[in-house]
Amino acid sequence: MKIIRDTAGLRAFCDAARAHDFVCIDTEFMRESTFFSILCLVQVATTEDEAIIDPLADGMDLTSLKDLLLDGGITKVLHAARQDMEIFYRICEGVPGPIFDTQIAGMALGLGDSAGYGALVKGRLNINLDKGARFTDWSRRPLSEKQLSYAIADVTHLRDLYPGVLSELEDKGRLSWVTEEMSQHMDESLYTFEPEEAWQRLKLRGHKKQYLAALKAAAAWRERQAIKKDIPRRRVLKDDAMYDLAQQRPRTIEALAKLRGIPRGFERSSSAQGLVDSLSAAIDNADEYAPPAPKVQHMPPSLGPRIEMIKTLLRLRTEVEGIATRLVANARDIEQLAAFGESADIAALKGWRREIFGQDALDMLRGKIALRLEGEHVVAERLD
Repeated sequence: MKIIRDTAGLRAFCDAARAHDFVCIDTEFMRESTFFSILCLVQVATTEDEAIIDPLADGMDLTSLKDLLLDGGITKVLHAARQDMEIFYRICEGVPGPIFDTQIAGMALGLGDSAGYGALVKGRLNINLDKGARFTDWSRRPLSEKQLSYAIADVTHLRDLYPGVLSELEDKGRLSWVTEEMSQHMDESLYTFEPEEAWQRLKLRGHKKQYLAALKAAAAWRERQAIKKDIPRRRVLKDDAMYDLAQQRPRTIEALAKLRGIPRGFERSSSAQGLVDSLSAAIDNADEYAPPAPKVQHMPPSLGPRIEMIKTLLRLRTEVEGIATRLVANARDIEQLAAFGESADIAALKGWRREIFGQDALDMLRGKIALRLEGEHVVAERLD
């Protein structure tokens, strides 16, 4: 097993990897006590070689890994790529690409709504993954042979999976579906932490401008504190405190101390006054500072039968196509479709999703498709 702990070795490996059409990549990281993930290992496999890169090794310069990740001529194959991409975005100061996510590919091939890596390896390669090392503290050194073997298997199995998955997608005419999904991973905003946008991580419990302004200010203040100290948001203040701050809008340290969601003694911290000042400034400037109030959609009454019919049609169509239902439409899509029909702004009415399901769902709502029992099975029948 090749373990790379120096910059020269990493450069040589990455230079060789760039001669290939694709590389399989995975990471091991820790995030329990920090805001940003601590990258502990990077596993990379090509068709000819594989290695574990130790980014914590003394003097390790990851520039050559960055160049590999940003090489537009090489497909980066990952599974459930979101967290890995967030880490790579920080290394590269940009979004790596192109990428291929085998989890999404598995969903497009009907391997379940989440297409877990273990299930994918078992189903495709008939290999049971050893999960004994998955709770490892990857920041500790040295790592055992068992832990390193567990880590490298994530990319060697991925290397064996990728060609067959790619071929099947091409044979079924679904590679464009996965490519379309992958394009969403290239949105830089997915991997940035803009304090003024942190309020969007919270559920809105009010619509008045002063509430929205205070919630935005509290979330932005917490985000800045978490980033500055590199600690999880909850270690600054929990979400419940954000809602208390937005609803009560304290303007003094004394008022802050009385809030139920504020930890005892927080008002004596060096940062408490800054929080109060941020809230006051936001409240005083609520007309300009508050984010737009969410649009309240008045749902038509008695949607239940429509929703159930659409769910049934979705299940029938995805069974025929052999594709995970969640990749085509989620619960919100179904509700929107039942309520607003053609005017619903949902992915299920666009692109390939409309072709295999969305248009049929609209036709059913218009009475052009009927559901009926055929023996013990529900079938969809187009009406003349």
